Amino acid sequence: MTDEQGALLRRLRKRARLTQEQLAERSTVSVRTIRRLETGRSTDHRLRTLHLLADALGVGTEERRQLTDTLDRAPEDVVVGPPEPAPSVPASESPEPAPVAPAPDPSGSASAAPIVQPATPSAGVLADAAASLAREVRRRWQREEGHRRVHDPFPLPVRWQPAPAGLMDRPENIQRLQPGDTPRALRLSGDLRGVVAAYRSIASGRLVILGRAGSGKSVLAIKFALDLLAAPAAPVPVPVIFSIGSWDPTTTTLRDFLAGLLLRDHPHLARRVPGGSTLAAALVDADLILPVLDGFDEIAEALRAAALETLNATSCPLVLTSRRDEYARAVRAAHAPLVWAAGIELTDLGVEDLAAYLPRTDRLVARGGEGDGTGVWDAVLERLRARDTAASTRLAEVLRTPLMVILARTMYSEAPGREPEELLDTARFPTAGHLEEHLLAGFVPAVYRRRALERTDGARGQRYRDPDQALRWLGYLAHSLSQGTHDQRDLAWWRIGQNLRTATRVLLTVLVSTVCMAAATLLVQGVAAASGHGEPIGWGASVSYALLVGVCSGTAFGITYAALTVVGRTAAVPSRVRLRLSAAGRRTGRRPVRTFLTRFGFMLLGGSVLGVGYSWSVALMSVLKIDYALSRTELMTIVLINTLLYGLIIGLTAGLVFGTLAVFESPMDITAAATPIRLLSVNRTAAGRQLLVLVPALGLGVVLCGYAVVFLFQGLLGTLLWPLRGAVLLGATGGLGGAAAYVLVFTAWGQWLTVSRVWLPMTRRLPWDTVAFLEDAYQRGVLRQAGAVYQFRHIRLQRHLARTYRE
Repeated sequence: MTDEQGALLRRLRKRARLTQEQLAERSTVSVRTIRRLETGRSTDHRLRTLHLLADALGVGTEERRQLTDTLDRAPEDVVVGPPEPAPSVPASESPEPAPVAPAPDPSGSASAAPIVQPATPSAGVLADAAASLAREVRRRWQREEGHRRVHDPFPLPVRWQPAPAGLMDRPENIQRLQPGDTPRALRLSGDLRGVVAAYRSIASGRLVILGRAGSGKSVLAIKFALDLLAAPAAPVPVPVIFSIGSWDPTTTTLRDFLAGLLLRDHPHLARRVPGGSTLAAALVDADLILPVLDGFDEIAEALRAAALETLNATSCPLVLTSRRDEYARAVRAAHAPLVWAAGIELTDLGVEDLAAYLPRTDRLVARGGEGDGTGVWDAVLERLRARDTAASTRLAEVLRTPLMVILARTMYSEAPGREPEELLDTARFPTAGHLEEHLLAGFVPAVYRRRALERTDGARGQRYRDPDQALRWLGYLAHSLSQGTHDQRDLAWWRIGQNLRTATRVLLTVLVSTVCMAAATLLVQGVAAASGHGEPIGWGASVSYALLVGVCSGTAFGITYAALTVVGRTAAVPSRVRLRLSAAGRRTGRRPVRTFLTRFGFMLLGGSVLGVGYSWSVALMSVLKIDYALSRTELMTIVLINTLLYGLIIGLTAGLVFGTLAVFESPMDITAAATPIRLLSVNRTAAGRQLLVLVPALGLGVVLCGYAVVFLFQGLLGTLLWPLRGAVLLGATGGLGGAAAYVLVFTAWGQWLTVSRVWLPMTRRLPWDTVAFLEDAYQRGVLRQAGAVYQFRHIRLQRHLARTYRE
């Protein structure tokens, strides 16, 4: 905000005779934000924040325009505001989706025009990004809806009713009414077909969807996003489904969390815009994203109240899904429900719903009576209708959620030789909990025993049809997600190895980097000897020297990795950048000098540690060759000087090379939504190209930096020698071994290769071709895709597999 706007806001507040605290209470904007706006120190505020302040101050149209006319946020002709109240639609009708409309003017004037943000230099960029994102989101969830077989044979009925009054805000707040206005009755009953119409009837644009575990909240969220995106005109903002189970509101703001997930699932949004933020952050700041926050109940229990308080500090439209009991406890802890939000609660399935659905899922022929017209579910449904025994009542209670119905369908409708009458056996299943555990336990074996799905890579999929192996591997993956303060949902390929013990990861780092440096040293020595440019020291001595270099350098890499682990910097994430020579001149919003210095300082320290390790390998080899005693003063002096010089040479080389490359990084050209397999493929290609660039850059850097350091310290530390042949050999060794070790140890793809493709298969916790196994599990319906990560089909299935693996 400019100083002029800050002065205007301050003048309007004083005219209204309000203190900053009173304005904060009336507008729901924090006092700190108001203070920063009035002093002109806030450069990252939202258009909606200014509208909230204007509403609270009761300003006119012209003063409102003056307050917002220089905010470089929303694109031209995009109306940013809550949806207009719409007439209620009966649940039996299927409404035609329509674009979100602006709310009426707060002054109450029927003729007042909506606030339209004037054109700005970035308006076209944001508009294009929003339109592209809408297409990507729609394609993704259409594919995912088909993969989950939501429409096979038809969608299970998901109905809702109003949530309890204590879990919603007041009706006048939900409808954003002025003081004295009478709220109308909200129509919060319906089914899947009316979800968009119900949302459009909520003036605040904030909705909470509650239900028991497996009741269909995620399916309803997908249906909502698809119906909204199917409108004749693209909706503004774009509905994006975010899984928020991993959100820690005490360390990460909602804005940063949403922007981070957008970058993960849509890497092309890493492009910078004027002001320095990424395109993903700019879309969030411009209120061009409608967050559909799925899985509030999966946030750690101790953090839910803080998460709700953080959401209450915002004013943007959003949709939140949660289990009812977990949300109710968070409301009690936070002393308030989600402000401005209406609430709906999903209802249970009835016996008639089961009678309409389950018989149509039975497509197996000749179950015992050929052509007799009976179905596998007929006897069970008859007992469920009668409710004449405790067993039938218990089974009806279990099959009241879509999750359990889908599990039962998979086990009995799609697997030959299984009869659902066993579900009525009270000796095997004395309680409803036993029935649910039986259905959860039988799901994975059922999908791996039945006929292999039609696939283009069917030969690879055939290797993963052993149910016992699949259970063990899936159990390990589920168990790895439960390591921490609470269960994680996102099964990201680049984080599979992060759950290993720190000591194991450090040991792997030492082993990998030792092999890389030893192999590079042996290769360079062999090539030099074959070409007549190396010293003929013999095969045994060459191997000994290579092992010494490898061990010392590997130890240095291990120390660096351990130090980074202490400060929490070892968790590599997929690269979203590539190298472009023309990027530095064309990039907007990024400071090349700052980027260079940040990367330079970090790599200077890491390279210096590697240089120290290399100097000790040289010293130890000298002791073995010349038979010096370690106590000799001359030897110790040489060792100390070499430690300083090699540390500077390799440290400066790493800092200059990586710092320069950082300046020329630009976002990857991934214009479609990322999937786990595609993101892995892109990162593999990026790592290969990075290796090809780093090898010659590091090699040349060692030679040049060596001459520079020797020149600076010549005479000061005595007579220093840096022969060209030795410099070239050291540069070649450092380039090959150092670049390979860096790519394998410190990049997401390298950690995936060394841990998930080598270490975990060696220890029998995962198959050798982990990619094929994950994709096969996704095709079978055990896993689902949520952007660039996998998730288990349901959190209850994940917890069951993890518990079984531990037991």
